[in-house]
Amino acid sequence: MTTTTAAPATLARQAAEAIREFNHLTFPNSPAKPGLTYPGEAYDAIGALKTLAQRLPQAMEQIGNALDVLGTNDHLGSAIGEDPARHVAFVQEFLSTAMDCAGGLAQCLELAHSEASPLLYTGPEDGPEEEPCGEGMCQCSCIGTLHPCGCDCPHPDDCDCDACDARDQY
Repeated sequence: MTTTTAAPATLARQAAEAIREFNHLTFPNSPAKPGLTYPGEAYDAIGALKTLAQRLPQAMEQIGNALDVLGTNDHLGSAIGEDPARHVAFVQEFLSTAMDCAGGLAQCLELAHSEASPLLYTGPEDGPEEEPCGEGMCQCSCIGTLHPCGCDCPHPDDCDCDACDARDQY
């Protein structure tokens, strides 16, 4: 078990920030390039999220317990002049619901984790199959349209068509 001197709320904020960073890191760059390259990465991420969800109920229960102790010891007030016990009761009710939701989330992630387990990567081993030639836009008369370099557009040295006159069109 890890011990730390950080405040509990600081740790919760760090967990939230880690999820935000995960969301940014896994955002797809294009429809053809997902945010995760291999199914093993998805499997590992689902497993980590499952563990996070499994730990949330205990964290919420401990928050509720702390408020109960503070209330029992008459160490709570209300900034709006109401009975603090009323607020604690509502906090407990909402935390209980959140704990149930987190438990359901953990169960769903467990199922997703199991289903991701047999997935294998079958794509290219070294990135894209075709590397761009870096010559800009090519226009091939045998095709008749402009194509970005690297998109199967025949160049004079790899096209057998007598009519092909591929050329740069920067």
